[in-house]
Amino acid sequence: MRTEKVQTLDRAFQILDCFSLEQNALGVREVARITALPVSVCGRLMSSLRDWGMLNQDARTKEYMIGAKALRWGEIYLANLDIRTVALPEINELLVKTKETISLYILDGDERLCVERMESAQNVRIVARIGRRLPLYAGSAGKVLLAFLPEFRRNEILSKTNFTPFTKSTIIDEKILRQELEQIRKQCYAFSDGEWVSDAAGIAAPIFDYHNDVVAALTISGPSNRFTAAARKIHIFNILRSVQRISNDLGYIGNAYPQTY
Repeated sequence: MRTEKVQTLDRAFQILDCFSLEQNALGVREVARITALPVSVCGRLMSSLRDWGMLNQDARTKEYMIGAKALRWGEIYLANLDIRTVALPEINELLVKTKETISLYILDGDERLCVERMESAQNVRIVARIGRRLPLYAGSAGKVLLAFLPEFRRNEILSKTNFTPFTKSTIIDEKILRQELEQIRKQCYAFSDGEWVSDAAGIAAPIFDYHNDVVAALTISGPSNRFTAAARKIHIFNILRSVQRISNDLGYIGNAYPQTY
């Protein structure tokens, strides 16, 4: 009986994992195809998940979507995410200083997850949706997280990475990426220009905790044409000051940051 319950729970999570920002509405047969589970099993479990509030169902199309209970659990998770709470004042200050979009990413498995962002008020801006997952090899935040992970973890992630180009500027050569990660560790920030969105630039720096482990990356992002050499210099100064203050509040006592900041 216990084995059957565990199998049911495992299948329910397989079903919930089918939904994403890109695939936010799915029918029973689509989920069965993605999970390789029988249609009858998917139908029965998705109906139960709907009854529990984990899924909603469109009465007209019969497609399912993530339900409100998932949002409530997500709010509980975010409320207990100390890094987000500690970082909010600095995120707000950076927004005022730079007038660009500020985002906070954490490591989630082998990807980065946006857990907070404040958008630029400028007409042309970069929007990073909260809850969006992105690869680590493309973009400044991902490269910062990769650069400061323990070597064994970095090697593990890179060995499984499918280097798919998002734009013509995406780094798809592992050797070149590793060289850049080494430079990022030396300077304690990363810059990207058009690596996962064309004509979008970003500067990111790492946040460390009391274990001296990297726990997040803070980014300033906007249209490439606004990230001139002069603007980049100012942004780097501001973001390094912000992440150092956040890290200090989290108990960090390491020496990764340049002393001038």
